[in-house]
Amino acid sequence: MDTDPYLADNIFSEPEQIPQRNGYGDGVIEAGKKNKNVVVLCCDLVQSTRSLGFKKAFPERFFEMGIAEQNMAGIAAGMAFCGKIPYIASYAVFNPGRNWDQIRVSICFSMANVKVMGAHAGVTVGPNGGTHQALEDIAITRCLPNMTVIVPCDYLEAKKATIAMADLNGPVYMRFGREKLPAITTERTPFQIGRAETFRQGNDVTVIACGSLVYESLIAAEELSSDGVDVRVINCHTVKPIDKDSIVRAARETGAIVTAEEHQAHGGLGSSVSEVVSGNHPVPIEYVAIMDRFGESGTPDELMAKYGLKSPNIIDAVKKVLKRK
Repeated sequence: MDTDPYLADNIFSEPEQIPQRNGYGDGVIEAGKKNKNVVVLCCDLVQSTRSLGFKKAFPERFFEMGIAEQNMAGIAAGMAFCGKIPYIASYAVFNPGRNWDQIRVSICFSMANVKVMGAHAGVTVGPNGGTHQALEDIAITRCLPNMTVIVPCDYLEAKKATIAMADLNGPVYMRFGREKLPAITTERTPFQIGRAETFRQGNDVTVIACGSLVYESLIAAEELSSDGVDVRVINCHTVKPIDKDSIVRAARETGAIVTAEEHQAHGGLGSSVSEVVSGNHPVPIEYVAIMDRFGESGTPDELMAKYGLKSPNIIDAVKKVLKRK
């Protein structure tokens, strides 16, 4: 087994389950302790987005916007130009979904130092249904100039990213889900915005994943190892700016790639990886993602299975891409 020694020891047994959103909630408090200019704006969702802790810790630096994401983005831009570091939080279907124009013009075009927090992203929102399952948010944010896009794989990585983005000047979007996810990283696991991390070494094929699909990729790689397939797993937590060096190296050394994400196949991680590979070292690529469909109601596990986002689907994609290698 060639799994990164900096990962949790119990990944393949009974890993602790913690929501990613808790990482944002704990991380923004730490960011607030480090920098008095950090402020939080929320749209009547302090409990759901985990902004409540910051509100309690720094009530004078918390601003309730009501159900008005478009106003929130514009106000945050103004705060940024006054020297503040605003974190704006709502469901990802509304932030950046509903307020995309304000994010585009007031934040990205103006290079405002605003951090956009998109909660309840992906089909793992479950019973909330298709209207509340953001499956296009990576696509609509990574196309914006000046925007950094981060998709953490678990609670601790979300916390690290939340803290790190306070020191990064410029717009940042981070998406995170509602459901509990396996805690696969540790305090020792490296994290740097813009740099992908290889979580498992392998020479036959590379799986490049983000968010909830990182864990599923590690499970798939472990199962494939028993069949003699040596799978490299890369956690590509920063979709933009993407780590071109790691991707090109993987293409050259393994000769085949599978991408895995809880997002539409069009415009997400898979598209970004393809742009890098096609322009530098073309190899066969297969995609594990949502294939041009809206979400629906169901339990998170049911939906992940129905939409083909589990480890067996990654295994099938690996076998398919190896035939094309």
